[in-house]
Amino acid sequence: MSDETCQRPGEFELIARYFAPLAGPGGLGLIDDAGLLRPGRGYEVVVTADALVAGVHFFPVDPPAAIGWKALAVNLSDLAAKGAKPEGFVLTIALPRDWTEAWLDAFAEGLGRLAKDAGCPLIGGDTVSTPGPLTLSITAFGVVPAGRMVRRTGAKPGDVVLVSGTIGDGALGLKVHGPDQPGWVAALDAQERGFLADRYLRPQPRHALAKVLQQHASAAMDVSDGLIGDLGKLLKASGVGAEIDLDTVPLSAPARAALMADPALAELAWTGGDDYEILCTAPDGEVFTLVGAAAEAGIPLTAIGRIVAGPGAVRYGGKGERPASGSSSYSHF
Repeated sequence: MSDETCQRPGEFELIARYFAPLAGPGGLGLIDDAGLLRPGRGYEVVVTADALVAGVHFFPVDPPAAIGWKALAVNLSDLAAKGAKPEGFVLTIALPRDWTEAWLDAFAEGLGRLAKDAGCPLIGGDTVSTPGPLTLSITAFGVVPAGRMVRRTGAKPGDVVLVSGTIGDGALGLKVHGPDQPGWVAALDAQERGFLADRYLRPQPRHALAKVLQQHASAAMDVSDGLIGDLGKLLKASGVGAEIDLDTVPLSAPARAALMADPALAELAWTGGDDYEILCTAPDGEVFTLVGAAAEAGIPLTAIGRIVAGPGAVRYGGKGERPASGSSSYSHF
């Protein structure tokens, strides 16, 4: 056993040193058995949870600050899609036995940076040791005015389908960042490769859209498992179909460069996941205001189609073709 392992802090010192500085008032100094949230009168609490496992959701050698950032980002993305303002989160971290203070310090820095940016402080959790891989679980809490949470179930025929930001960067970034880089990566310059890798490592949750969606969207969810697969989930929940023009799906300049090097990557961009953008629908009369308000928040929204009658039926237009059956979404199992 190394000297560093022998001298590592115990659980309570570890919490005090690395996680108490991230806690908000509801964390009660992280010295109690639970945290405390006080939603305002007339508000409801929205709850979401995600688990990340080394070797499954990220590479064990990924920068620890990026792992901390992403662990919270995927939860904030869910809250944003529901129109919820972040209020706090709890963290459970199962550390492998070879963890180091340097790793934990960087992890806490990345986690804390996003928590501060989003106004979502730590309010509690648990820290344990495991003989298995590093495992993280975050449960995040947000608030919305009573009855105003944006569900998946509200899309109606005639509504416009929109998506935030750009699609495909996360899936392409995984290929760029991973150990077995495909040949098309060599066609990208360093800036393009860096952009795509960062989009995979540090997704940008669209919490700035929460209030805008709450006021104008009829349905919404985040794009975590691929645009086409997640669209199918929204349509199923709402009992409707859609007409989608794949040529209008927004792509970043680096993603376009990748597709120029290998046009077959279009399918990966539509289905690969890890974008953490917002997929939403809105009535015609709300679209102009919705897009304008999103632009003021610094996040572009792009119309890519329209909701139609016919549960689950999707017609894809444009030069692209629908991905082959079975490849429309990332699967966790």
